[in-house]
Amino acid sequence: MKTTLRSLSLSAALAFAATQSFAINWTANFKEGSPEFKSIGQLAFGPDGILFAADSKSAAIIAIDTGDNKAASGRPMKVEGINGKVAALLGTKADDILINDLAVNPISHKAYLSVSRGRGPDAAPALVRVDPSGNLELVALDKVKFSRAELADAPMDKIVGEGNRQSNPRMESITDLAYLDDKVLVAGLSNEEFSSSLRTIPFPFATIKNGAIVEIYHGSHGRYETRAPIRTFVPFNVGHEPQLIAAYTCTPLVQMPLKDLTPGAKVKGKTVAELGNMNRPIDMIAYQKDGKDYLLLANSARGVMKVSTDKIEAVNGITERVPDKAGLTYETIKDVSGVEQLAAFDANNALVVRKTDKGQDLEALPLP
Repeated sequence: MKTTLRSLSLSAALAFAATQSFAINWTANFKEGSPEFKSIGQLAFGPDGILFAADSKSAAIIAIDTGDNKAASGRPMKVEGINGKVAALLGTKADDILINDLAVNPISHKAYLSVSRGRGPDAAPALVRVDPSGNLELVALDKVKFSRAELADAPMDKIVGEGNRQSNPRMESITDLAYLDDKVLVAGLSNEEFSSSLRTIPFPFATIKNGAIVEIYHGSHGRYETRAPIRTFVPFNVGHEPQLIAAYTCTPLVQMPLKDLTPGAKVKGKTVAELGNMNRPIDMIAYQKDGKDYLLLANSARGVMKVSTDKIEAVNGITERVPDKAGLTYETIKDVSGVEQLAAFDANNALVVRKTDKGQDLEALPLP
């Protein structure tokens, strides 16, 4: 799949891919059975309804043949109390489930939710499908066609640190993923000394090599960093060159050429924005409106940010400490709050999971 769009919204790229993919048997090397998820987190769609799901606990990417490959026009959906309805489907209470990620199949416009039933290390993974009419269905994970890619350089699977700083590095082996040009792009941590990693995995899956090591300048911290993982990213063309735009905690936006992300390479990203500290990016999509390019970034503390990228080619990289914000500017979408998951729905709408006074809603919102 090739595209010459300047702004590479993943849903737009995949919609194009869907028209090109049927001549290829993407599932020829798949096997049928249970992928045996230990956890389920980040989701991304590939060609012909194939869903890529991250199992960070196992440090693996599983490609699932959903069979959901019949084209259908989407209509903006709203499902109130989605957490309660997912809980009922799983036979538990709303407080006992956690929605980990959201992805939209660009062919059928059905939404997929990765879910944990229970909390902590013993939580059971589940995958839930929602059609445009709001009907929920549990996707069986015990008898599916699937293919599995193991990450060879994953961090150790054990608790480190003390007190409130305890964490398991393995759970950040995969922090985000996307599909582009017959490759699965995977951000996360590795077991290398400089552990922030971007892996490029050919699909159908073949030999998995170590990822590229990524170094960035963090303006809020005033230093170069190689350990902070990418929280979310999107493929994006700058000029005529495919790039990634990646968001990190606190919140630098970093641009890096896709061609540089070869196994074992050391890549220095260009920090094109500091969007303010003391926050954590959640999800990001790229889109076009009125002939201009934008990023939409859901954030833990600063709401939903609309970032204009029209002048990204002229931005000088940030290489000195900044007190708060610098580089690309943004506006906060004030009438959109409580967003916990964000995905592209179609050319005019995003799909979000929003926290409300009564729980969580799944809702399509017009792109601002």
